[in-house]
Amino acid sequence: MSDTDLRPSLSATSAAAVIDRLRAGSHTAATAPSLSPEARALADRPMPAPISPIVLAGFVRIAEFALVVVVGLAMYAAYLPIDEDIWRYLVAIVAIATLSTLAFQTADIYQVQAFRGYEKQYMRLASAWSVVFLIVIGASFFAKAGDMFSRVWLGTFYVSGLAALVLSRNMLFYLVRRWTREGRLTRRTVIVGGGGPGAGVIEELRRQKDSGVEIVGLFDDRGDDRSSSDCAGERKLGTVDDLVEFGRRTRVDLVIFSLPISAEGRILQMLKKLWVLPVDIRLAAHTNKLQFRPRSYSYIGKVPVLDVFDRPIADWDVVMKWLFDKVIGGLLLIAALPLLAVIAIAIKLDSRGPLLFKQKRYGFNNDLIEVYKFRSMRAEAADAQANKLVTKDDPRVTRVGRIIRKASLDELPQLFNVVFKGNLSLVGPRPHAVNAKAEARLYAEAVDGYFARHRVKPGITGWAQINGWRGETDTQEKIQRRVEHDLYYIENWSVLFDLYIMASTPLALLKTENAY
Repeated sequence: MSDTDLRPSLSATSAAAVIDRLRAGSHTAATAPSLSPEARALADRPMPAPISPIVLAGFVRIAEFALVVVVGLAMYAAYLPIDEDIWRYLVAIVAIATLSTLAFQTADIYQVQAFRGYEKQYMRLASAWSVVFLIVIGASFFAKAGDMFSRVWLGTFYVSGLAALVLSRNMLFYLVRRWTREGRLTRRTVIVGGGGPGAGVIEELRRQKDSGVEIVGLFDDRGDDRSSSDCAGERKLGTVDDLVEFGRRTRVDLVIFSLPISAEGRILQMLKKLWVLPVDIRLAAHTNKLQFRPRSYSYIGKVPVLDVFDRPIADWDVVMKWLFDKVIGGLLLIAALPLLAVIAIAIKLDSRGPLLFKQKRYGFNNDLIEVYKFRSMRAEAADAQANKLVTKDDPRVTRVGRIIRKASLDELPQLFNVVFKGNLSLVGPRPHAVNAKAEARLYAEAVDGYFARHRVKPGITGWAQINGWRGETDTQEKIQRRVEHDLYYIENWSVLFDLYIMASTPLALLKTENAY
């Protein structure tokens, strides 16, 4: 393949085509490599939950819109009687709040870099706020509506609103500074590839104070005899195989390949290993002799990069997914309480043992989570490690267990995982038990790229389940087909897609031929 052919295949919009290429010959070993002492020390360091700069900027917009409305109403209540004119003032207040949001956006003070600035953002904020009131005054003059509004109210609104905005921005400045220091607002970045190109990327990122990038390590697929153990002051932490394990043990947000675009073979070989991680992957293009059109690039600070993969669900998508799980999941849990009570009584009357069965399963980014189910097997025959999957007419399954497993009612307690623990979603790839096997082989050994399904949070139901791939996975084909559907879901996720899967799940449960 020529160099000019590489750009289309690495485009974020054609990620599915790249994934197909990576699946061919890719393999994820079930045994994790051991990390170097330096990498292990970094991976074991506690990391606070990250904050998306895009989501933060959105919340600041909402908060400042609400703040302007509150100040406007407070000035009205302080200086004017509450009568029928309040609706006219309310319209004016909402208009000023809307204009101020647009003005602040135009002034470019809804960026994290602006939140970090102590003086420049205040000058821009004051200028934009003043322009808004000049527009309002000008509009009321030409509309001959100046007598409809109190000048005292307008003046105090201007002064009080500016003071409130400056105070809120001052608080935001200290919050953002603290979050940045804690690493919650930085993109934890790994560089792949050392030598001169790697040093160039590292030095360029260091020169840019507001890039929001924190370089946490360097990995190279070449040994120490071909690549120095130190690159621009960054210690090499291991190979690309080590990076997969490193990315599962600590937070990695971004992977930047410093390799030249002509090294397509090496890049694809490494992508076969890294695409299973829930990270953004970029190819640095600052040293490429082959130049594409400017719109072909995205930028990290001032470093031009080619987009290879994006994290499947990020920024506002995470918020929407969280709201979907909490709101819809909470409503479903309330509606299911009577059924949960009936099943609980039936289980207790049918056999001795605990009501619930807890099992370790693989969750997001291959983390182990504890999943709740109604106990459907005899207590003494319980298999928490899933060393032997349940088969048709399995003698370990109780009479009530056989009924609730057929209808997947044993999964209902997982609503508690969704609503309260947050380690499951309503919709997503089904979490599999640690030792689950197909044809005596662990799933990760039976299916190439199996762990790529863990790039999103697992779910109670999923695309594979409504397409008939639920229940027993005794053959390699069954688990292969399930994984293929899971990966399709990940690449095509949307709230509407989740709603469609949720609506289709009751019909899918009627097909019980594979559920034992």
